[in-house]
Amino acid sequence: MSGGAKNWKELVLIKEGDNPMRRIYIDKVVVNIGVGQAGERLEKAAFVLEQLTGQKPSYRKAKRSIKEWGVRKGEPIGVAVTLRRQRAVDFLFKALTAVGNRVRLSSFDELGNVCFGVKEHVLIPGVKYDPAIGIWGMDVCVRLARPGLRVQYRRRARGVVGKAQRVSREEAVEFFRKVLGVQVD
Repeated sequence: MSGGAKNWKELVLIKEGDNPMRRIYIDKVVVNIGVGQAGERLEKAAFVLEQLTGQKPSYRKAKRSIKEWGVRKGEPIGVAVTLRRQRAVDFLFKALTAVGNRVRLSSFDELGNVCFGVKEHVLIPGVKYDPAIGIWGMDVCVRLARPGLRVQYRRRARGVVGKAQRVSREEAVEFFRKVLGVQVD
């Protein structure tokens, strides 16, 4: 990871002599701030997310009512941004720097996804504390994929992606170690 963020097309894991359809790349990065209530706090969280990612966040609504917390079904309670390509890579490098380039092994799932949290947004390089906004924590989820995964999610002519074409936990850990230079504990 030395030298800053690279071009998103260069961040692939290809083993020597491998088929190009077996390369692994960063498909998307989803950044989420869960506030738990609508109003001014939610607007501040949306402002922070927009400043960090350079993209307008979408509001996430409550799936069910929770009387004890004062949350009603359908009420906006969080904001999220989905980043792809170069924006995803740039933000991922900043977020990994904020957590000290370390990710727990338990953060990886069996499908090549990894999620980690940033406790305070002011830990991200280039961000200054503003008392009017406050300090926000966020979840960062990264999906790794191989070419052809889109077949599983597209609307027209949807198909099944075989088990061998999916990214495994071990391959995701190897990608983070070798390509991104992250220490996995």
